[in-house]
Amino acid sequence: MTTQEVYGLAPLFALLGLVVLVGWAVWWLVRYALADPMTRDSIRQAVRVRAGWKRLAPMLQLAATDKTPTLLASLSNTDNKSIKPRVLVPALKVTHDAYGVLVRANCLPGVGLEEFQRAAPHLANAWRCTRVAVTQEMPGQIVIRGVRLDPLKSPTVHRPTLVALEETARWDLGVDEYARPVSVHLAQVPGVVTAGLPGFGKTSLVNRLLSDWAPWEAVQFACADGKVSAAHEGDYADWVKRMFAFVGDDLEQANALFRQLVELRRVRSSWVRGVLGVKSMWDVGPSRTWPLVVLIIDEAHTYFRDHKGSDPKTKKLAALAAENARLVEDLVKKGRSVGMLTILTTQKSTGDAIPTFIRDVCPVGLSFAQKTVEAAVAALGEEIRDWPDANPINLQDPAYVGVASMSHQSQPGFTRIRTPYVPDADAAQVADHTAHLTADPFVLLERLLGPRANVELAKPADAA
Repeated sequence: MTTQEVYGLAPLFALLGLVVLVGWAVWWLVRYALADPMTRDSIRQAVRVRAGWKRLAPMLQLAATDKTPTLLASLSNTDNKSIKPRVLVPALKVTHDAYGVLVRANCLPGVGLEEFQRAAPHLANAWRCTRVAVTQEMPGQIVIRGVRLDPLKSPTVHRPTLVALEETARWDLGVDEYARPVSVHLAQVPGVVTAGLPGFGKTSLVNRLLSDWAPWEAVQFACADGKVSAAHEGDYADWVKRMFAFVGDDLEQANALFRQLVELRRVRSSWVRGVLGVKSMWDVGPSRTWPLVVLIIDEAHTYFRDHKGSDPKTKKLAALAAENARLVEDLVKKGRSVGMLTILTTQKSTGDAIPTFIRDVCPVGLSFAQKTVEAAVAALGEEIRDWPDANPINLQDPAYVGVASMSHQSQPGFTRIRTPYVPDADAAQVADHTAHLTADPFVLLERLLGPRANVELAKPADAA
């Protein structure tokens, strides 16, 4: 192709470039117009971040000076003048969401994770963010999360999907203070303790788990709710149809349920290798015939409280409470390998509410708002004293209803999370659609073992 022919095609190339540019502008404008107001603010924020970066980076010492001339600069330097050093700025890739921006930056010599972390407060000011977090996702790349709005003060709603779990025993909790999804893996976990003042989100958190796990046929639920006396009362009334057992605040009924679950644990322990061929159920995972059994003990202090008095009724209650503690201790300490998980909730998880020999062997702990440091320490451990920003005594403001502090498995220190609200109508719908999956694990075990089992498993009392 001759030079004249190339020049002749230049208008066509220019037209094609103009079409691409106009198409991109139209796409950008349509996306902007269809976005909600919060996302539009984030789109404008992302534009400001990109536009101001080359000027901002050197001001924050996030640029590197390259004194070695390039080959082209050396060849073009015919008069032997000194070549001006180049200022290198990390390349950015900026994306947005409703809360703010997510920025990925390339590292340069002398400009890495420590330098970006040191500059984080100044980036927050320049980008008009409430807070900025800097992490390293892979070698040579920094991830900067900047939130314009505080996710902890923005209530969220979870809509269940009626789709079974993609990942076994994953509990999606909500979002952290940078609007990043937070989940905890409960495989191989024997117990969870959730504490906090009344009305701050404990039951709602459990409701999220029930909503997400109910469509999973390899899980069965039992519940002891210390706030009510009958199954048709309280927060779990809609869920009873998806539970193989339910008891209220009656200590004798709770004691019977705990004893029967311990018996199930004992027989499972005897047969796990013979039936599943492994020492731990988690080596093969839960199944329809050998499900994960989740025991929810809401307002757990109801069942463990030390009753004082010398009259016969009080002595009986004290004996039941002591045995309840012993039985739940058995489930928490010995139930993990055979697929039994205990979730306890209480207002403050001090030793008088949940005995320490139970509480201290539960590896996952969360706390909503607390009134005292002692209650926060009981729920989260002594280390919470070293993390004052995450201490749940700071969550008493009504704006923080639904916000909890926890020690996360994947990172040091403590994380604050915003847990979503599950509408009652949605929870009831999930319970209705999954009620057919409810099965008594005692019956399942009898069917699975068949004539090999020369045992009789006590059936839990039907409190419903």
